[in-house]
Amino acid sequence: MKKILVLGAGMVSRPLVRYLLDQPDCFVTMASRTVSKVEKILNGHPDGTAIPLNVTDDNLLEKLISESDLSVSFLPYPFHVKVAKLCIKHKKHLVTTSYVSNEMNELDKKAKDADILILNECGLDPGIDHMSAMKIIHKVKNNGGKIVSFKSTTGALPSHEANNNPFGYKFSWAPRGVLLASKNASEWLQDGKKVSYPGEQLFENYTMQDVPGIGSFENYPNRNSTPYKNIYDLKDAHTVYRGTFRMTGWCETMRKIVALGWLGEEPIKNFSGKTYGDLTRHLVGAGQKDDIVKATAKFLDIETYSTVIKRLEWLGLFSDKELPKDRDNPLDYLNVLTLSKMSLDKNERDMIVMHHEFIAEYPSKKEYITSTLLDYGIPDDDSSIARTVSLPAAMAVKMILNGEICLTGVHIPVTPGIYNPILDELEDIGIKFDEKIEIL
Repeated sequence: MKKILVLGAGMVSRPLVRYLLDQPDCFVTMASRTVSKVEKILNGHPDGTAIPLNVTDDNLLEKLISESDLSVSFLPYPFHVKVAKLCIKHKKHLVTTSYVSNEMNELDKKAKDADILILNECGLDPGIDHMSAMKIIHKVKNNGGKIVSFKSTTGALPSHEANNNPFGYKFSWAPRGVLLASKNASEWLQDGKKVSYPGEQLFENYTMQDVPGIGSFENYPNRNSTPYKNIYDLKDAHTVYRGTFRMTGWCETMRKIVALGWLGEEPIKNFSGKTYGDLTRHLVGAGQKDDIVKATAKFLDIETYSTVIKRLEWLGLFSDKELPKDRDNPLDYLNVLTLSKMSLDKNERDMIVMHHEFIAEYPSKKEYITSTLLDYGIPDDDSSIARTVSLPAAMAVKMILNGEICLTGVHIPVTPGIYNPILDELEDIGIKFDEKIEIL
């Protein structure tokens, strides 16, 4: 029986575990700080077991890895390298859905020497975005063409009928990751020139984009897109851009939240207040007798009646709601608040929108190619974000254990031997792309 270790029981882990438990001759050990979450996911399955794990317990972590054939890490990304090193030590494969860090890349030779595969970025974004893009890129090249422009944007959003709060957003995965991503610097290639902005200017550089048949969204840059010119072998491309979709109003509001200092990760010095309103008052330098709304609007150089102020008020940043006593910095305070106010209800659907745009040149023609994924969560069941993040990883696990992927070293899923079977299986369960071609 193949032994699979799943580390972490976060909001996207359930579909992977249930998929693997449905495979013949697979036993899943799921280790997490909160055993009750694991037991709920396993639901008494005879081929699964729950293990309590503090990730700082190096001895237990190593023991679990050494006793498994393959590990899947849903732990916070700073722990992936630690897990990878133990997998290398014990010659066990590893799958993650997180971006490859420089430290992870540096393990490539050691992983090859250990004859193991460390497959990262095998989720949604990163993951399905790579696979679906590379399928078209390879198709164009195989037909004698070249990609001269590539744009790819993904949004994890509430479905339109569930879009019923002023932010146009609901968390179907960990809010802290979304909030942290709001601080990322951005860089991309536009018409042959590099464009870059620091993290604090991320939300000043968005565009409005209509995705036919789905809706209009704000599109802002996603991290550094320039490496994908090489990763995707887009040597002829003069534009390489990766972005994120949000409902309208998100970017301006988040830019002001950044300006207020609500994404700070360090405790605020000389602050002794007890409520969210107290902290906002402190951040804008307002006195106790000052009108907090007017003081905030003045600090942000906007009108008191602006939609941004209305959203901040709705969220509770001016309120007497007490700050959580088990947190000590603005980001974590905000994390707790957004989770309470902006979570996706069990009976609501989330929505994944992924939209690729290519300009392909051939000797005798030029094409504008779009490839669009629209997927919805299942009310009272798995969210779309959970399915699209964890099922590609689960399918990769099955392929690795069945000997269908024979790569070693540190990789992402950009080769046909990985992406074709996964995309085909995803399509079989309804997670599929609509591709259109227009002659230019």
